[in-house]
Amino acid sequence: MADKTLTTRDVVSRLESGMIIGIGGWGSRRKPMALVREILRSDLKDLTIVSYGGPDVGLLCAAGKVKKVVFGFVSLDSIALDPHFRAARQKGAVEVAEYDEGMLQWGLYAAGIRLPFLPTRAGLGSDVLKHNPDLKLVQDPYGTEQLVAMPPLRLDAALVHMNRADAQGNGQFLGPDPYFDDLYCLAADQAFMSCERIVPTAELSAAGHSATIKINRQLVTGVVETPNGAHFTSCAPDYERDEAFQREYVKAAGDPQAWSNFEKRYLSGTEDDYQAAVAARAEEVA
Repeated sequence: MADKTLTTRDVVSRLESGMIIGIGGWGSRRKPMALVREILRSDLKDLTIVSYGGPDVGLLCAAGKVKKVVFGFVSLDSIALDPHFRAARQKGAVEVAEYDEGMLQWGLYAAGIRLPFLPTRAGLGSDVLKHNPDLKLVQDPYGTEQLVAMPPLRLDAALVHMNRADAQGNGQFLGPDPYFDDLYCLAADQAFMSCERIVPTAELSAAGHSATIKINRQLVTGVVETPNGAHFTSCAPDYERDEAFQREYVKAAGDPQAWSNFEKRYLSGTEDDYQAAVAARAEEVA
């Protein structure tokens, strides 16, 4: 079986401006932040981001990389809204398609199994249809009920983060929830998985039930080992969300000079520089 190991730079070199990129995880939980930070260092622009969003969406909006966001929410979990996304939306700096969480799931699944749409009750009776006038209703062919026809959310590329993976691209979550990372990979033309640690395949089965090996190698184009690569989001049980750092991120977003200082300290160098700055900060506040 092929060795699919790559670097973060290798992954981003395979992406292009204008792509539709799905980002796994959930809010401020298990986001592939090392890959997101590599995009920040690149020349990529005009991206459409599909995400149950968190700081992945916020940072990319702040850097001017985003043309459109397709989302169920953009939240930092313990903080209701990502400040950069809120600012971008209030200014009309990005296009948006806001769906019910279940609709987003159904759109990824429809893309993954190559269907033109999937029927759902999600979105009925809400303003989702008002704000997405391109959505259509279909009638149950066996009855009279009207349902939303959720179109496929086909992705040019997917980025996900797992606790463990092997070099062939099998990915394992060890926390409480797989989220929809497998659907992102299924819906994408190419899927890139970062992980806390690459291990021999046998260790995946030893570490947890086979059901925790959620990402099948056949769906994965490349795998990258990025220890602490989900920071500042959580990657339980390896680590929880860095709440203090998240508060610093939000506070800095509210002031241009503070944000410039934040970028200079944390986002101006390599991933190793970022991790070193995070470690230094942790010592300062200890």
